[in-house]
Amino acid sequence: MRVLHIDTGRELRGGQRQVLFLLQGLREAGVQSTLLAHTGSPLFQNAAALGFPVFPATLRILRDQSKLVDIVHAHEAHGHTSAALCSRAPFVVSRRVAFPIKRSLLSEWKYRQASRYLAVSQFVASELARSGISNGKIDLVYDCVQPVITPAVWSLKEPAVALASRDPAKGRDLVTKAARLANFPVVYSDDLPKDLLRASMFIYITLSEGLGSATLLSMAMGVPVIASDIGGLSEALAHGQAGLLTSNDPVKIAAAINRLREDPALGMTLIERGKNHVAEFFTMQHMVESTLASYRSALAA
Repeated sequence: MRVLHIDTGRELRGGQRQVLFLLQGLREAGVQSTLLAHTGSPLFQNAAALGFPVFPATLRILRDQSKLVDIVHAHEAHGHTSAALCSRAPFVVSRRVAFPIKRSLLSEWKYRQASRYLAVSQFVASELARSGISNGKIDLVYDCVQPVITPAVWSLKEPAVALASRDPAKGRDLVTKAARLANFPVVYSDDLPKDLLRASMFIYITLSEGLGSATLLSMAMGVPVIASDIGGLSEALAHGQAGLLTSNDPVKIAAAINRLREDPALGMTLIERGKNHVAEFFTMQHMVESTLASYRSALAA
């Protein structure tokens, strides 16, 4: 099978990291992948360094390259639009975001063109269905977590870690207020795998989330998670069994911090459940097999 991937993201965020994981996993499964990406982007550079054919994500190149493959996979909204306009092969679309589809004639036309939708969580799948996409065209394809180094010893003497993002939707101000109320130190991280090696807990507060790949990484590394009870985060945390879910209220977040730091046994339980949950649902094998099943469904339609 030959697949043309499109992702025009200019930063190496969670979605782009998952594209890189998928390219490698598909290669191991014998699938030939080509990528269209924004020239000079980290995704473009990283994929090229891994030996994948990479081209600028222009409409002309998309049209020409799509004639040479079996299927096109659009990984974000701009790529979806481009595929709807120019793809000469059937195409599928990954949907990672939690917010509803826009209601417009152009949007409705675009969403009718895709053969399948790969939803990153059951929550995202439900949002697609609410927007009018047939359940029969929606496939659940979870993110994956690559094997990671884990802390030698987990300790509540270490600070909490949260994302350094200044995006207002990511809730940094709420984390800051909660940490002040709990009188507990927080490190705001730009390098999560490194900072989680010395973390008592990971705090992920957001106003919207399709799944929460940062929480999956934390669980895989053996760090207990406190996260907003919103969007797909409930699935990521096994509906509260593998982490603490909280409302986006500084007082409630502070209460979750205190609950965890006062109960080491709870922390150990969450660590064990988190690792098991990731191993069951969020592996490379699971993502590749689910993606290939979606491709086959699209080609059989």
